[in-house]
Amino acid sequence: MKEIRNFTSSDLKNVGIEVEVPPGYAELEKEALRAIVEVIEKYPKAGKMMELLVEDEEVRANWDVANFIAVKKLKYNDHGEVHAKIVAANALKMYQLLMKGGVKPDFMEYGGGDEDDEALIILSAALLHDIGNQIYRKNHPLHSSYLALPILQRLLPEIYGDVEKMVEVRGFILNAIYAHDSDVPDLTMESALVGIGDATDMTKGRGRMAFDLGSTSIHVVSALSIDRVVIAKGKEKPIEVVIEMSNSSGIFQVEETLGKKLVGSPLEAYVDVTATVTPVEADYDKRIVRTIKLKGRKFTAEE
Repeated sequence: MKEIRNFTSSDLKNVGIEVEVPPGYAELEKEALRAIVEVIEKYPKAGKMMELLVEDEEVRANWDVANFIAVKKLKYNDHGEVHAKIVAANALKMYQLLMKGGVKPDFMEYGGGDEDDEALIILSAALLHDIGNQIYRKNHPLHSSYLALPILQRLLPEIYGDVEKMVEVRGFILNAIYAHDSDVPDLTMESALVGIGDATDMTKGRGRMAFDLGSTSIHVVSALSIDRVVIAKGKEKPIEVVIEMSNSSGIFQVEETLGKKLVGSPLEAYVDVTATVTPVEADYDKRIVRTIKLKGRKFTAEE
């Protein structure tokens, strides 16, 4: 596999629509890439798919335009390339913890393939799950599925010579893309891994982009409250998601984003979640917004 540096957005910069990410969020991209490579370096099919997707001009353009609509037009948090890589890293971390805990996701459990195929499915779905935002935020999982289909049709034959196997892999990828949002119930563990991986990208770096553009929505302020998300081996369950917050408004992200995707999903029995306002000995929360004022038709933050 190629060096991590060849997978970063800065090394593969396109000419065209770009949304600049904050420095701290760019560092999260490097951390995500290290985590991805740590998992897939032992999986040749998943490693090959990583190279194909990240270096593909169509995929990169999809990330760019999806992020432009989400961040610049809707004033949402990041939904582009960096977010996709963080989701992939988190989903793959959880996959590895499941395997260590003796829990096989559905594609393996029902005889579809091996650990490498499973890693490829989770990786591909995570990297492509949000590209439909370029069409519209509403129904974006469905749009993402449509946009991902021709990409998968073009890239998967470079890995799978068996058409039946390729189509089954493609089906699991598309299912995970379509069901990653909380509006669509997860039917497979793969879709739950991508959806929960999506929800765990909730740190302040992600919210910083929308905040700098003037958004003070609860989604943004709550994201700015999240200092760190750690995915680790649980004490009672295979996975524990630990969230460190500087402000209790981060509870919104935990309950409304992560909680809704986890509760009722095929992973509910295998994941614990702990969220703490840090430092735990303090009896106050860090202030994020001092004052907001209505300017025109929207509220903006003021110092």
